[in-house]
Amino acid sequence: MKVPLLDLKQQNAVLAPKLLEAFQRVIDSGQFILGREVEELERTLAAMVNTKHAIGVSSGTDAIMLALMALGIGPGDEVICPSFTFFATAGCIARVGATPVFADSCPVCFNLDVEDAGRRVTPRARAIIPVHLFGQSADMDGVMALACKHNLRVIEDAAQALGATYRARRAGSIGDFGVFSFFPSKNLGGFGDGGLLVTHNDELAARARILRTHGASPKYIHAMVGGNFRLDPLLAALLSVKAPHLDGYTNGRVSNAVYYTAKLSRIPGVELSRSTNGTAGCGAAHSQKPSNHARILLPLALPHNGHIWNQYTLRVLRSADWKGSGNPRDTLQKFLAAREIGSEVYYPRPMHLQECFAPAAGRCPEPLPVCEQIATECLSLPIYPELKREQQDSVIAAIGDFLGQYEPA
Repeated sequence: MKVPLLDLKQQNAVLAPKLLEAFQRVIDSGQFILGREVEELERTLAAMVNTKHAIGVSSGTDAIMLALMALGIGPGDEVICPSFTFFATAGCIARVGATPVFADSCPVCFNLDVEDAGRRVTPRARAIIPVHLFGQSADMDGVMALACKHNLRVIEDAAQALGATYRARRAGSIGDFGVFSFFPSKNLGGFGDGGLLVTHNDELAARARILRTHGASPKYIHAMVGGNFRLDPLLAALLSVKAPHLDGYTNGRVSNAVYYTAKLSRIPGVELSRSTNGTAGCGAAHSQKPSNHARILLPLALPHNGHIWNQYTLRVLRSADWKGSGNPRDTLQKFLAAREIGSEVYYPRPMHLQECFAPAAGRCPEPLPVCEQIATECLSLPIYPELKREQQDSVIAAIGDFLGQYEPA
């Protein structure tokens, strides 16, 4: 059975009449830059995230840029971030002239290893960017304690985590800024690029709004150099149609994740990732080693987190009894593709190994062993809310068949 990685047509087709109505409303209004549609969406999402201010912007990437600019971070500054993340997290740090300082990851939840991040703080450090990867919050108690100790600003990269929670608090609402993305693959997926910046701080919000429009306040008067980071009213109007359905989309993903875990865990060689410390900080020191029989590790939703499952990400382990050639993760992806089952590798090369972040000539990048390992193991399965059980059963059956390529334990 054909199983795409994502099927946006199903989700949007149900809302087509209201989406077309919103499209026509914007056309008739003649308001194509900012205005009422953007402001209404901002109010809706500020309430959803439980923050005082929400600022619609042109993309999740630009939301990170805007946060860094509003905090005055630039040349000579260092910003700590995970190496295992989407490029925008580190790319924006470099674009404002600061230096990204890469930290290792937790092998259980894939997020920033706060203990490792703490070892990388220098007097030049100004901020830290935890990433709530795949829809699960990073260890924000640990992040905030580290930030308090070293006087760091905190930007939560919650691009994949709109609606996720950490100890009953909304992801993105804990640090100085939270940033979100409306890229079509997200739980609240838009119709092109779009993003959101949130904060409780009145002064930071006012500064960010000015920087969003070239730093002009009033119009044509510039005390700061900003950028063109505005969210389009048309995208805002279309997102406003979908926003009331976000909980339903997330519930569908959660249900699919529960089903995958229940069924896949019955297959010999498949185990659930385990943490020795499920209620506190996570990191390599808190991960429990898989058994000798483990071939695939399933993702774990930590008990204090509300996971929204933007991705359902396996770890396909290397082992001595693998009969195939090459990386078993890549072989599984090809195996699934042959059965018309979609999958995706997030992310095949950590940031500290990217050419654009290479250290000075003659120096090798400092190894970050956990993120280097999981970059060769992670594979994400279809998890979108409209996924049918028979489609999931096809994925599960294919993984069971794939595991037959291993030597008997």
